[in-house]
This record gives sequence, structure tokens and C-alpha cells, in this order.
Amino acid sequence: MIRIAGLADVSPDRFRDPVVTLGVFDGVHLGHRRIIGEAVSWARDVRGTAVILTFELHPQLLLIGKSPATLTSLEHRLRLFESLGVDVVVTTQFDEALRDLAADAFVERILVGAFGSRRIVLGPTNTFGRGGLGNGDWLRQHAARFGIEVRVPDRVAGPEGPISSTRIRAAIDRGDLRAASAMLGRPVSVLGTVVRGDARGRTIGFPTANLDLHHEQRPPIGVYVTRAIVRGKAVPSVANIGVRPTFKRDGTQAVEAVVEVHLLNWDAAREIYGEQVEVEFLERVRDEKRFESVDALREQIETDREAARRWFAARPAESEKV
Repeated sequence: MIRIAGLADVSPDRFRDPVVTLGVFDGVHLGHRRIIGEAVSWARDVRGTAVILTFELHPQLLLIGKSPATLTSLEHRLRLFESLGVDVVVTTQFDEALRDLAADAFVERILVGAFGSRRIVLGPTNTFGRGGLGNGDWLRQHAARFGIEVRVPDRVAGPEGPISSTRIRAAIDRGDLRAASAMLGRPVSVLGTVVRGDARGRTIGFPTANLDLHHEQRPPIGVYVTRAIVRGKAVPSVANIGVRPTFKRDGTQAVEAVVEVHLLNWDAAREIYGEQVEVEFLERVRDEKRFESVDALREQIETDREAARRWFAARPAESEKV
């Protein structure tokens, strides 16, 4: 998959019969997958290029002064786009110029002019142009005027209503991994950069990869059975999200929760500093708690690790999914 940073580098000669869709696609959930899947399928049918136009920051940051909690960072979204067969992703800032561009000008200058697209896929709730006046119905009504074809897939509904990033955020916040995963169409996951910690885990015999999540939303504090995707390989793992209450720093415990991942079949955490690791949360094991001694903590971690091994042993295929 090719990434193009900024609209300035976009021109029709960079694409072959592009099928373009646009949006934030935070979470890349089942609704987003239907839209993206339609674009990819259409592109394959015409032997063209499946293209996504997405934004580096959520448009709400400019429109109302704040953005919602982020399910997926831009880098995480790019990884998920690629897994769905997207050929090119154009990332851009949602700035005042883009905000103030009228809907017809947006189509003429960007979708048709810059991309050279004659095929557009738009989500059923997507809007574009000044005041959000452009949407799927508007685009279909004006398709002949712009010389384009338009497809607007139906919205995907779950057992409790339409799927949305807002509902998924709420499910993750309350720790309902099952509901969130059902709406995502994949396990709840985070993508983080492995950073150096204080090596506590290694000193007690359980080395961990400490992740900087870049503001991605994480499940609640606790211990989880997880699957880590390291260098394209699925690795069974156990993750702790918490403040590490057993260890104190200058008489106080850590205030901000950290994410630590212990790889069950790969004792190489020190070799992946600076790399991107995706962690999928498969099942909650227990709450985080304070132990009276390091030995007691070590014993509990061993118990957690064995619980994870049993979980994967009962589901062999889960160890290999990527």
C-alpha cells in the first residue's frame, strides 16, 4: 500500500481508474469495512486503484475545538487499511481551507480534479463540504453533473442498533470486549511503540514490552490474555494495564496507567525497542492489585501466564491469526 502525505502531491496521473472513498474511519469497524470493501471490490472490477482520503487529525478538533477519544491512531488505521486491500491512502490535515470549501467545489477540485476519480464510494453518514452540506444523497443527485458514479453502502447494524465509533468507545470504556469486538469485526486492539521502561519485569523473570499508545483508547485497568503482532508474526501474550501498585516511586505509585506486554513464546522484548507492536485483547483475566512482596507478585504473574497458555491451548487457531 502506498501512502501519500498531503493533497499537494495528488494528481490524476498517480492513479489508474481510481475508486475513492473518504472519511476518518476511526476504529475501522464493520461499518467502515463495508464502505472500504465496496471501494476495493469496485476497483478490482474495473482494474483500477482503491484509494482512501483520510485525515491526520479528527475534523471535530477544528469544527468544535475538541476531538473524541481516538480508537485508532493514524498509523493503526493505515495498517488496518492495508489489511483490507486498499492500494493508496492519502492523508491530509483538515484545515480552514478544506472546512470552508463548498460541497460542489470539493467534488470538482479534489475528487474529480486532483484524484481524477469518476467513481466515488461514500458512507451513509458521511458529510463533506462547507457546513457538511454534501452527503451521499446529494452526491447521487448531482452525479451526472460531475460525470461520476456514486455508491453509498447501507449502514451496518448490530443487535443493539447501528454500529458507530461512539458506541465502540463506550463498550471499551466499560470493559465489554465482546460487544466492542462484535462491532469492530476484529478483536479490540491497540498499536503502540515499544519504549524503554524501568526493566522491573526483567528483573523478576518476566520481561515485558512497554508500549506508548500515542493516545489510542485502551481497555480498563487489569490483566488480559492478548495476542501481540510482532514483525508480522502472531505471538501469544499477557498484557497488564495499570499503575503497578506493588512498586513505588519515591513513596508514590505511578499515576498514569501503562501497558506492559509479556510475550509467551518470544523472550526478545529488548530487541524490539522503537518498533510498532499491535496488541489484541482476547479475554480479561483479573483486576490489577497490590502484592505485599515481589515474590507474591512473581507467583501471580506465573499463574496469569499459565492461564493464558491454557486459553491458547484450548484454541490453537488463535495463536496463529494475524
